[in-house]
Amino acid sequence: MVEDVKNVQGDVLPRSSSDLLDDDGRPKRTGTVWTTSAHIITAVIGSGVLSLAWAIAQLGWVAGPVAMLLFSFVSYYTSTLLASCYRSGDPVTGKRNYTYMDAIHSNLGGIKVKLCGVVQYVNLFGTAIGYTIASAISLIAIQRTTCLHNNGGKEPCPVNGSAYIIGFGVLQILLSQIPDFDQLWWLSLVAAVMSFGYSTIGLGLGISKVVENKEIKGTLTGVAIGTVTPTEKMWRTFQALGNIAFAYAYSMIFVEIQDTLKSPPSEEITMKKAALVSVAVTTFFYTLCGCIGYAAFGESAPGNLLAAGGFTDPYWLLNIANVAILIHLIGAYQVYAQPIFAFVEKKASKMFPESKFVTKETEIPFFSGSKPFNFNLFRLVWRTVFVIIITSISMLMPFFNDVVGLLGAIGFWPLTVYFPVEMYIAQKNLPSWSKRWVSLQVLSLVCLIVSLAAAAGSVVGIVSKIKTYKPFESDF
Repeated sequence: MVEDVKNVQGDVLPRSSSDLLDDDGRPKRTGTVWTTSAHIITAVIGSGVLSLAWAIAQLGWVAGPVAMLLFSFVSYYTSTLLASCYRSGDPVTGKRNYTYMDAIHSNLGGIKVKLCGVVQYVNLFGTAIGYTIASAISLIAIQRTTCLHNNGGKEPCPVNGSAYIIGFGVLQILLSQIPDFDQLWWLSLVAAVMSFGYSTIGLGLGISKVVENKEIKGTLTGVAIGTVTPTEKMWRTFQALGNIAFAYAYSMIFVEIQDTLKSPPSEEITMKKAALVSVAVTTFFYTLCGCIGYAAFGESAPGNLLAAGGFTDPYWLLNIANVAILIHLIGAYQVYAQPIFAFVEKKASKMFPESKFVTKETEIPFFSGSKPFNFNLFRLVWRTVFVIIITSISMLMPFFNDVVGLLGAIGFWPLTVYFPVEMYIAQKNLPSWSKRWVSLQVLSLVCLIVSLAAAAGSVVGIVSKIKTYKPFESDF
């Protein structure tokens, strides 16, 4: 006689069914160290890597690389704390927390759950807008570079990016119909390869520029006072810290990524390995690209090495790099949007459990022997509306990257530092004023100060852009 088994919620499952299900009754997860590392690298290495040369130019040869190393250490360390919070209680058999908010609810509760939700989803929403605009910038760079090459640089090549933003939105509507986060492993792997591709091209062009210059540009302290005013130097320094902090921010989707992992070994062990691999890889590329870009251009380092006039030749290589950026952004958009989709759909199914519009899944076969596609009408409508809103805002305010920088500065401290620290303290029952407790609180306080300074710098940048603001004009 075949015995039944129970999942962690106490539901009885036939033994044959349990072979296909995890301990929570959901389909078996298939994620590994490598697929998870690909998800994280896709989320972390965005087109922001190309702006790190500008950030180092503001800080100089001493503070710039040191700041990047410090932010990478903080990101990795707090990731290990957050990995411990995926399961409540026992790290192997405890109740799973499927989302970042679930982890907050299980470990902290109260008003902190709502606060976390607001910060997390506003950041995810803003990042989707930023990636939409960044995709248009790369497409515009391709068109402009080709145009300048064809006319020999004799005539300007103005380009309006609205059509590119709309095209990117249409593509995301299609990709957004993928039901589950763990089904995006292939997209993340492709996007991760693309991120290495354009980062390597930027690195190679930077090295060639240094060789051409026959010198390493830059100074120990960055952009000198005199070139800019003391006040401008201060704001630029804060903005640079914000750029670096935002470049390492992926905690908002950390738990969702961890929820794709198979076990054994425990999800905590695998996720810590994935965090180490991904942060080490991204830090290596960040430091190389930022430092080589600064060495090539010095204080005049552009905001985007590959799409803002940093390089102009060879045009075909620049076009390949910008195509790689575009492919990466397509994948990264989904990595950040899927947690929002899952949150809204989970709420809708709880509010309207009897509604066929919300809950009915229809299997649509594609190829014989392949897994059928699960079609849901609510998913189609809601995700389409979401992408349309993102696309419309991107067209309305094409300078929204500055606003995303502000969201990143605001979100870095609570999502990357404060909540992981507080959850870890609660889960491990660390006594107040113990050495570990004090060190964690000091880390949190320092990161709060950095986030506030970066936010202030971003606000100054936004105010300056608003002065020349023209809605729906996406000329870059």
